Amino acid sequence: MPEATDEFILSLFQNSKTREQAFEMLLKKYQRVIYYNARRIVTLHEDANDVTQNVCIKIWRNLDKFRGDSSLKTWITKICINEALSFIEKKKKLLNLTDDSYMDFLVVSQADTNFISPNEIEQLLQEAILKLPPKQRAVFTMRYYDETPYAEMSKIFDTSESALKASYHFAAEKIKKNISEHLTF
Repeated sequence: MPEATDEFILSLFQNSKTREQAFEMLLKKYQRVIYYNARRIVTLHEDANDVTQNVCIKIWRNLDKFRGDSSLKTWITKICINEALSFIEKKKKLLNLTDDSYMDFLVVSQADTNFISPNEIEQLLQEAILKLPPKQRAVFTMRYYDETPYAEMSKIFDTSESALKASYHFAAEKIKKNISEHLTF
């Protein structure tokens, strides 16, 4: 069966009798997108699951308010990014950690799990990404992994395309520097 269009899902959601069916269709279509966007920002699987659940609740509560100013995917991604960034701030406060100590905590936590690939260069890349500030990490991962256009990211982050390009460039430079410091040829 072909995947439902956003327009079809939204039309079903407007009817109270088909609202739950529409939401199930939406989750089937976007749950992986939500999870992977969250995972790239919060990095830990358990945290990504928590963020995904929170995002789904927010979508359920607010989908009837979706205005269509952007695509449904962009709207959902914006909710996800904001929720993931808020989650990090709450977790840092809960653990009483500074930005730097939280990044160290993530690197140590990540070392205990096989994140994406056992390959050493991939591990170095992941560690370098983890050391980026959360918003810069979000910009970098959306562009690097998903090839999200700057115009779409501009709507998600409510900032200019040029600011996003600069953020991506600075992130890439930090990652290159971090990886090169760990490689010996």
